Amino acid sequence: MFTASGGWDVGRSCSEIGHVRRVECLVERCINALKASGAVATRYDKRAYVFHGTVTLAALCLWIRP
Repeated sequence: MFTASGGWDVGRSCSEIGHVRRVECLVERCINALKASGAVATRYDKRAYVFHGTVTLAALCLWIRP
């Protein structure tokens, strides 16, 4: 079976495949939530350390959000 990450699930059990898909879905939803923040999606910051702080702040806001 072909996975979303571009590889084949050769030699994996059904439980491992299910776990991998759950993790892929979780990561994809997290990235989409970070992209919902305008500053993260468009990268207004010129310096890498400032952009890293923007992503960190957006991730903290997601984590704190009820």
